Amino acid sequence: MTFSRPIAPVASALREQFRTVRAASVALAAPLSAEDQCIQSMPDASPTKWHLAHTTWFFETVLLQPHAAGYQPFDARFHYLFNSYYEALGPRHPRPQRGLLTRPSLDEVHAYRRHVDEAVLALLAAPEALDWAAIEAIVALGLNHEQQHQELLLTDILHALSCNPLLPAYKPASGPARRLAAVPAEVRWLEQPGGTVEVGHAGEGFCFDNETPRHAALLRPYAIADRLVNCGDYAQFIADGGYRRPELWLSDGWATVQAQGWRHPAYWLEADDPRIATLGAGGGPATPGGWQVFGLHGVRPMEADAPVSQLSFYEAAAYAEWAGARLPTEFEWEAAFDAPGIAQMSGHVWQWTRSSYDPYPGFRPLPGIAAEYNGKFMVGQLVLRGGSVATPAGHTRPSYRNFFPPAARWQFSGLRLAKDL
Repeated sequence: MTFSRPIAPVASALREQFRTVRAASVALAAPLSAEDQCIQSMPDASPTKWHLAHTTWFFETVLLQPHAAGYQPFDARFHYLFNSYYEALGPRHPRPQRGLLTRPSLDEVHAYRRHVDEAVLALLAAPEALDWAAIEAIVALGLNHEQQHQELLLTDILHALSCNPLLPAYKPASGPARRLAAVPAEVRWLEQPGGTVEVGHAGEGFCFDNETPRHAALLRPYAIADRLVNCGDYAQFIADGGYRRPELWLSDGWATVQAQGWRHPAYWLEADDPRIATLGAGGGPATPGGWQVFGLHGVRPMEADAPVSQLSFYEAAAYAEWAGARLPTEFEWEAAFDAPGIAQMSGHVWQWTRSSYDPYPGFRPLPGIAAEYNGKFMVGQLVLRGGSVATPAGHTRPSYRNFFPPAARWQFSGLRLAKDL
């Protein structure tokens, strides 16, 4: 077999990346007890143990079984237990019942990971004997898939812990909470010329199929906020009756607010919340007055300049209406990614856009099993851009498209404003 580039150093680097990403998943689960790792707090979330097993199932099913000669599955029953949504691979355990899987045990899941890891590393140790182009693509997809589940592991366990009246922390904070001024800094509007812009992945490095093909989009002139909407901003919306004013809300959003009783972002706590007053949630006395926020470090005083998070699309759109602005389209967001003066574009919260999750012109899904990865979800969802505090470092890029239904609010999701010129 003839290669156009030296394969051995590429394979060696991929082995190291595989070790690093796989170890990161185990490290994220380390602060959690076995009981924590089995719980499922709602159908949309999955237990930590399931995330650890499913990401392993992906490498076993998509990489090892088709490409590793003589590979023996760790447990043939896991093919059914840990398939997520791949219809082509047959029936699977129902998603809303993943929290019932007390067995296999956590120790067995870790043994499963070790079994698969050893087989993948052995496979990558002899790249010259492989269909390297196919192997490299599958491993890259599997590692990026695992990084997506690393973020979901955190957001799913945070939701589960939020359902516990003790409001326990995922792990202790490294220092005391900051106390910040209650008056947010003014937003600066960055005017953008619009015109024809190129959007989508430019072709260098990994991307998901939903980022392709790169194509031209026509934008009208617009302005985009230099920063994210923060907690201080959003507290003003609440104080002005934002959750009681139907004229601010989309019809479906207002119906959801009424049905769910929403009065504030998902993990905000009012000063008289009984979990704070009676239980001392968070391991210390509640701060008198004002909002508190439950997060990965437990209950902390609200930081006015921290980006507001755990918002649904409906809440983001209502806030934008209240502010006399709107949400940017995903193409406006991407075109402004490197605009002079813009900040907080990645690594804080996923940013809701006003774009439905649709295929790009000329979109074609990945071949084989991976064809089900993205394309079949392109209906009834909204695009989010950017990346959050829970997103693994280096995982996202300007063309990255996340997506969720409009009522989803258990992710680290917030917003940035835009307006027409």
